[in-house]
Amino acid sequence: MRFLHTSDWHLGRLFHGIHLTNDQAHVLDQFLALVRESKPDGIIIAGDIYDRAVPPIEAVELLNQVISQILVDYKVPTIMIAGNHDSAERLGFGSRLLSAQGLYVAGALTREIDPIILYDEHGPVYFAPLTYGEPAYVRERLSCPDVSNHEQAIEAMVQHVIRKIPNQARSVAIAHAFIAGSLESESERPLSIGGSSMVNGAVFRPFSYTALGHLHNSQQAGDPSIRYSGSLLKYSFAEASQQKGIHLIEMDKAGGIAVERISLSPRRDVRCIKGYFKDILDHSIDQGNQQDYVSVTLLDEMPILDAMGKLREKYPNVLQIESPRFAKKGVLSGLPRDHRKLSEKELFDAFYHQMTGENMTQEEQMHLVHVIETVYREEREAIL
Repeated sequence: MRFLHTSDWHLGRLFHGIHLTNDQAHVLDQFLALVRESKPDGIIIAGDIYDRAVPPIEAVELLNQVISQILVDYKVPTIMIAGNHDSAERLGFGSRLLSAQGLYVAGALTREIDPIILYDEHGPVYFAPLTYGEPAYVRERLSCPDVSNHEQAIEAMVQHVIRKIPNQARSVAIAHAFIAGSLESESERPLSIGGSSMVNGAVFRPFSYTALGHLHNSQQAGDPSIRYSGSLLKYSFAEASQQKGIHLIEMDKAGGIAVERISLSPRRDVRCIKGYFKDILDHSIDQGNQQDYVSVTLLDEMPILDAMGKLREKYPNVLQIESPRFAKKGVLSGLPRDHRKLSEKELFDAFYHQMTGENMTQEEQMHLVHVIETVYREEREAIL
């Protein structure tokens, strides 16, 4: 069986205030061309289809256009699960009707997780749609009182669906999770605070292949059969060195897999330029596309009047300027590294210490973690 594995489209995303809908449409046109040329037996979209629970109209229209073309013109069955950015209930609206047209959407977790069966010349392949769910929600929905973290939640879902898949059958898990040991990027919203979001990749051993979403860097998660496809575009400057694309998976009759990486070419790349102001302006530092989204790190020790305005005469899409040699000490003293790379908990710890001269007690830290996780959860579930 041949199928495409993609994830983390984040339709409706803003990047430093810039709407990325046209950029997303550009790479999705390439994705549609790949569907047309490769003629897959199925397509997997492993969560975070939208960037927020209530996406803008243009994001919904773009998804409708892409999915309609896949189903109507190319007639390729497509399986889609909700991620932590999606509103699972909204994404799953009409899923029973859509499944009759070949679009299988796993939105909010249900009490019964049924595999989706697609066929090739060798017979059936069972796809297990493990939609994203908070541990408390999984605990209630699947009646598993011992579930208290994301790994236990995934284990419960796997055990729930695997009993419906025949022994030795070819199978594919589709999940939106953070596998322990994988590489993060700064643009991913954390699933929880601390280490409770991590999942051991061993939970996916029963499957021939595991199609993951959530982490934006394309990577193998331990076993070669467990993989992240990565995001559709670079969604932060920390991802500037990453190559975005799609996984094309070939599965043989025994469940063995071969993975081909298909690159996508963005409308505008995301790049970081570092050097002295004069060298950047006179083209001696960078020869790249001047229309790209650019972050500039200046090495000058003296302030430069209207640096952003002057840089935008050459790079219209400069979105960020850093001047590490000129910058004063951070407002929060004693921070171990760049404050922008610290978690909310680490920032508040430093703030608390500066204001009181003392460290937070363990009880206070636990309360802080609870508050932050509540804010994240309410943000995901908010009806805006």
